[in-house]
Amino acid sequence: MSSPTSESPRGSSRGKRAAERPPSRLRRKRQVEPKLKAEPAPEATPAPPPSAGEVTGPTLPPEGPRRSLLVAWLGVLLLGTAALVWSALSGIFSGTSTLTELAPAPEWLDGAGAVAVATALSWLLATRTGGRALVSAGLALVLGVASLLIGGRVLPTGAAVMTCVVGSVYAVMVTVPAITWWKAVREALVATLVSAITAFAAVGFEPTVAPERFDIAALLVALALVITIVYRLGAGLHGLGRRGLIAVAIGLAVLVGTLAYAELLRRYGAQSFVSSVLDFADETSERIGAFPRPLVVFLGIPALVWGTHVRARRRQGWWVCAFGVAATVPLASGLVAPDSSYLEAALRVAYSLVLGLLVGYLVIRADLALTGPKGRGARRAEEAGPHRPEPSRFAEL
Repeated sequence: MSSPTSESPRGSSRGKRAAERPPSRLRRKRQVEPKLKAEPAPEATPAPPPSAGEVTGPTLPPEGPRRSLLVAWLGVLLLGTAALVWSALSGIFSGTSTLTELAPAPEWLDGAGAVAVATALSWLLATRTGGRALVSAGLALVLGVASLLIGGRVLPTGAAVMTCVVGSVYAVMVTVPAITWWKAVREALVATLVSAITAFAAVGFEPTVAPERFDIAALLVALALVITIVYRLGAGLHGLGRRGLIAVAIGLAVLVGTLAYAELLRRYGAQSFVSSVLDFADETSERIGAFPRPLVVFLGIPALVWGTHVRARRRQGWWVCAFGVAATVPLASGLVAPDSSYLEAALRVAYSLVLGLLVGYLVIRADLALTGPKGRGARRAEEAGPHRPEPSRFAEL
């Protein structure tokens, strides 16, 4: 049935009744109040300046948590890190005469430091992502203390995995947009520092696991968590665009292909080929001290470098940064293996970081050559121009 028009008698009578009906009380209030507010006051005199301590008008909320609260939690993180470093030094020099100069650490110190670091990282991650910070920190504290008091194999291992996941995801979330490659290098170094602190905390729980399974479990959980967070920050999948979809597809293909190939090669590969690969890695480690992680070099660090560079222009760069957990998780679990020394782990991080930064530089140059402005002057003008703003490093995204 067609709707009544203004020419039909039904339509005209309905319109007349609607016009004659007085407005409701709520509508009259809404119509009167803006008019009263819009009328200027006659012969308004300037208000006197506010005195000290007087608040006039609405004030904007501060960006991020209160400074005192942030300083307190960063202090907890630093104290926990200092306790873990002291415990590590005590273990390194336990069989030498240097221990007489360095006070030996108590047996409970590494566990207490690990709990403090895990709790602080949980609070920082929840604050950064807009979650319930006190609830997250409380759950981390309860799990950490329970793993220390009860012991066994399950709880310490679960606490170590939880610490690796939270620290690795926070290492990605704590980055800020980078306009140039050098600033992207700074953000990669910040993520590496957070991952190194997380590595000490994970060892402090003393997990009993197979290193390969530990890495895969932590990586999959961290990837699921960071994708859940980035889905909101990156405006969903519909805002990716063709280039973003290609980048995400390549990242997933590299990640899944690397993990699947390594597992298939370890289980079903020919013994001669596996032996040649392992011999090459061992020979390289003997010559330079460690062998870099391929997943960190070709996916994790380049994703952090290129992702922070893209975030300065488009928020879809968060989808590229999500694959940074392919670097932060291996770096955070680098000390879990029982046969790994501190020197070897440090050299592995250094080699992977340097090579990954070079790969990230090539990716940025290729991106600018294909989609950026032509010429050095145009690129300098774009770098000096306005860019996409983001909150500060410790504020809520």
